[in-house]
Parts: sequence; structure tokens; C-alpha cells
Amino acid sequence: MANSKQARKRARTSVEQNAHNTAQRSRLRTAIKSVRKAIEAGDKSAAAETLKKATSVIDAIADKKIVHKNTAARNKSRLAHAIKAMA
Repeated sequence: MANSKQARKRARTSVEQNAHNTAQRSRLRTAIKSVRKAIEAGDKSAAAETLKKATSVIDAIADKKIVHKNTAARNKSRLAHAIKAMA
């Protein structure tokens, strides 16, 4: 247990920050899943539109350093490639 006032506050703050980061990470995963779902549906234009929205979510979360920028870039690239490969 934290002994000083500063350490107690830091422990409280880290719990709040962890909850926030977890929610943001969940938002990222949901955005990725929505694009994958649109790809599976087979509508290329709808999938491209969903990717456009998901890209802004992915970039925002990477800017906040919740996920690494290369991870964000890899996710965007794979989704774009999957859309491009659609018939």
C-alpha cells in the first residue's frame, strides 16, 4: 500500500487512467471488427466507408500512445489490403 499522500494519489490516478486506456483499446478493436464485418458482407463501397471512419479512430488512439504507431499502421494497411482484394 502507498505510504505517502503523493503515492496514494498516484495509485488512484493510475487506476482511472488504466480504465480510460482500456475503454479506448476496446473502441479500437470495435472499429477494426466493424471493417472486417463490412468486408465479409461483400459490399466494397460500404467497407471502404467503414475503413475511412475506423482510420480516424485508429489514428487518434495511436496519437495518444495507447497503441504503438506501427501497430496502428499495420492494422490500417491490412484492412485496406483486404478491401482492395475484394472482387
